[in-house]
Amino acid sequence: MSRKYAIIDIETTGGMLRRDKIIEVAVVVHDGKQIIDRFESLVKPGRSLSRQITVLTGITNEMLVDAPWFYEVAKKLVEITEDCIFVAHNARFDYSFIRRAFENLGYTYTRKQLCTARLSRMLLPDLRRHGLDSLCRYYNVTVKNRHRAMDDVLATTEIFESLLSLTDGDEAVNKIVNYGIKASRLPAAISLEHLHALPEQCGVYYFHNAEGDVIYVGKSINIKKRVMQHFAQNTGKAIKLAQRVHDITYTCTGSELVALLLEEKEIKRLQPEVNRALRKKLFPFALYYFPDNEGYFHIRAEKIRKQTPLGYSIIKEYPKLAYAKGHLEGLIDEFDLCQNKSGEQTGSGACFNHRIGKCSGACLQLEDIESYNDRVIQAVSYLQRIVHDSFYLIDQGREPGEKSVVMVEDGQFRGFGYMQDGVVIQHQEDLEDIIDIMPASRDAQRIIYWYVREKKMEQIIHFN
Repeated sequence: MSRKYAIIDIETTGGMLRRDKIIEVAVVVHDGKQIIDRFESLVKPGRSLSRQITVLTGITNEMLVDAPWFYEVAKKLVEITEDCIFVAHNARFDYSFIRRAFENLGYTYTRKQLCTARLSRMLLPDLRRHGLDSLCRYYNVTVKNRHRAMDDVLATTEIFESLLSLTDGDEAVNKIVNYGIKASRLPAAISLEHLHALPEQCGVYYFHNAEGDVIYVGKSINIKKRVMQHFAQNTGKAIKLAQRVHDITYTCTGSELVALLLEEKEIKRLQPEVNRALRKKLFPFALYYFPDNEGYFHIRAEKIRKQTPLGYSIIKEYPKLAYAKGHLEGLIDEFDLCQNKSGEQTGSGACFNHRIGKCSGACLQLEDIESYNDRVIQAVSYLQRIVHDSFYLIDQGREPGEKSVVMVEDGQFRGFGYMQDGVVIQHQEDLEDIIDIMPASRDAQRIIYWYVREKKMEQIIHFN
């Protein structure tokens, strides 16, 4: 079947997706042999251009005064790129800006993508540089006005034609467009078109077997790309999934935090067999804590048991025993824990830390149980990264004009919901009403702590 390629270039007010805007767009439609259609337009950005952008592109503020807004060219962009593969040099940049511009209009723009820089690296591995200027020199392509959209598109088109004409050109295009997936590796009930129809949005996805049962749950900031990667890999897990997956469903969340929390909840609720098998394989060791006969808490690094002994609680799981022991040694030092009650050292008498003043004597029952156990709980909480106050995390929603809300109360994850952007929040009850309450979870608390620490959310709202 013949393909059509929409070869695209944009100019912008800068390189930051959240802040900057498109100021020019150009498209040529190519059927693999020749150009069959074209479109170009300046675009009003709603802000003035910096001197650096004017020097780089030659576009001035005066040139944009009568230019159309993006919404005025959006329909033409949809129509001219319909049923085409989106082609650009460093396609992630152009595609991300165009997708964001459509998102701001409430429209989801999705196309198969092909990056000519990546295509060049695959087909010309001995070439040191694969930037547009380097490839223009390599193929003797003349660019009249570099960093003007149509001129760069026409240069990219010449380079694309040259790459496509190479012996492995078509095969390389297939690899990139289909994320390296061979159709023979796909489940019988799943086609490449099925995968390409998945959303390029943040959320949680579910793999179902022929009976409809969920056998695997995952999350990604780009559902389509992550699912594609599952079937592109030549691993035992990928082969198992290819043999058993019969259907794929998903839930878009907008926020990566909500996706992480929903994934954690769904894995615990559904107990998918592939997730269980992977977790056992990838995290076979753990730190446990448990009381002894006198009531003192012990912490120990061990291989995970099939059945957790009565009174034992898992603090954290690890891929290697050395990682668990390393964290335990850090806790002993940070919280002045007794070595006889933490780690491999056991027996009667004073531990080494007591002799050097780092242990208050739990090993000799000189420190009261309540005081010692309080420090152990502090150590456990520190390792689990438990958040202790109450707040709401405001983050990206599933669509323009929406925000996600995650509720934490007294250090406990309570649930999440969505609200309209721009709503004035005056009282805690305004947010409580939109929250879907969920079971508390230590794993959820660790996820939230990490998200807050990395400052990945948009806003935190505290209430007294």
